[in-house]
Amino acid sequence: MNHVIALDVGGTGMKAALVGPDGTLLHQDRRATGRHRGPEAVVDGILGFAADLHAEGVTRLGRGAAAVGIAVPGLVDAEHGVAVYAANLGWKDVPLRALIGERLGGVPVAVGHDVRSGGLAEGRAGAGRGADRFLFVALGTGIAGAIGIAGRVEEGAHGNAGEIGHIVVRPGGRPCPCGQHGCLERYASASAVGDAWARVCGDPDADAADCAAAADRGDARAREVWQEAVDALADGLITGLTLLDPQRLIVGGGLAEAGETLFTPLREAVAARITFQRPPEIVPAALGDTAGCLGAGLLAWDLLDAPAGAAAGPSPDAPSLEVPAP
Repeated sequence: MNHVIALDVGGTGMKAALVGPDGTLLHQDRRATGRHRGPEAVVDGILGFAADLHAEGVTRLGRGAAAVGIAVPGLVDAEHGVAVYAANLGWKDVPLRALIGERLGGVPVAVGHDVRSGGLAEGRAGAGRGADRFLFVALGTGIAGAIGIAGRVEEGAHGNAGEIGHIVVRPGGRPCPCGQHGCLERYASASAVGDAWARVCGDPDADAADCAAAADRGDARAREVWQEAVDALADGLITGLTLLDPQRLIVGGGLAEAGETLFTPLREAVAARITFQRPPEIVPAALGDTAGCLGAGLLAWDLLDAPAGAAAGPSPDAPSLEVPAP
């Protein structure tokens, strides 16, 4: 059976699947990224995982994969298939397209950003389905976004579109590793909320989920920490909405797991800031931690569907993914 390899590389783990032409997930697997062993070992692990998946296709489906889609964190040059930089993996300028293609005997390879790939999957198979334009925001260790336009995700002129976490919402505020002060992700990411709550409650192991639970119980200190994050997030999102005018705003990542503890005050805070803008639907992401892998599979099929010399994008025959439960 014709199929592609979908591979999502995270800071601690890798998720992978063999994806059929109709979007069916024919095989799934997970492995540790092994970043403690250094960037070269991480790359070797990716290449070995891809080779094993290719061999699995031969054994299970009678042939190797027709293409590979891989989603990675950090800065990505999708046009040339290069993982430019990822602080959490320690790598720089890794030519993943060339390395994987060589390892698998010339199989075409698409390389994408992890959050933009997740946004692509949400747009076609998840919470963005039916919206021609959407903004997907992932609230995790940091904050990143994906700008969905007519079935594809905007990369930007230099591969950096969607970095909403580095919009300055508190000028002169907390320092950010990017070099600015007051970036959105220093206030509204899951890690920022967890750090703030740990300082307030005195438990160094406390995290954002603990803060949300305490806020639900009526803890005034937790509610203050939580509202500070919601207000900062709303300020950042208003900037995004003003620039992009999306039909739908999709919020995912660890902080979104708080459900209506996040979404009820967030909708209220965004509505309070809107003046002339048309308010979008604000909805939770639907695909959970499978989004990056599903998006990588779409990148691979888009690569096969694109005419020679053209940018990859959805075709009329692009698969409609079978979405597993998160």
